[in-house]
Amino acid sequence: MGCIVNKVPVEPPVCPNSPGNLSVQRVAEANLPTEWGEFRIAGYRSLTSDEEFVTLYKGEMRPDVPTLVRIHSQCLTGDVFGSTKCDCGPQLHRTLEMIQEEGRGAIVYQQQEGRGIGILNKIRAYALQDEGADTVEANERLNLPVDSRDYRQCAEVLFDLGLCQVKVISNNPGKLRALEEAGLEIVERVSIEIDPAAPAARYLQTKKEKLGHLLNLKAS
Repeated sequence: MGCIVNKVPVEPPVCPNSPGNLSVQRVAEANLPTEWGEFRIAGYRSLTSDEEFVTLYKGEMRPDVPTLVRIHSQCLTGDVFGSTKCDCGPQLHRTLEMIQEEGRGAIVYQQQEGRGIGILNKIRAYALQDEGADTVEANERLNLPVDSRDYRQCAEVLFDLGLCQVKVISNNPGKLRALEEAGLEIVERVSIEIDPAAPAARYLQTKKEKLGHLLNLKAS
């Protein structure tokens, strides 16, 4: 008689830095063909607030493989309407290209419009920018925080996908610090700079000078 081999299910590897109890829950997942390639899309909800997250990812997500990731904050005006006041839309599209080229990576799309102030306040801030204020001054004149985003649950989405070692596509040192504090191992920062349209030039200069973003802007 031949030997009967019982297959023991193998648990997927887990990042040792991942919290024991995540405060986000995956609720839906599907395939998403895009003009940049085939991706998986997954939707998450926060268990502590009404915030929702979407992630697009490609390839096998493993904690022991350094993986391209980006936390992309929602920008309705740039991502959807093609506004040239910022570089958000082109950054999102370039990230998708980079992940497609690499064959592995993930984007967490965070629904915190306008660095956390919401779309209506963002439009109010735009009106002040029309009068000469920069992106920081406009928020301050409205008595709004300059940046109120919290990236902890974005990191938890990456943990849930199975990631641990990440190559972060970002120019924002605040995002890098937050992901590292959440327990992700950042093995590389990947710069992402797009040649800006003229209306975005002052915006990017302000982000560099007042928000500390890691940008190498060409002199005008």
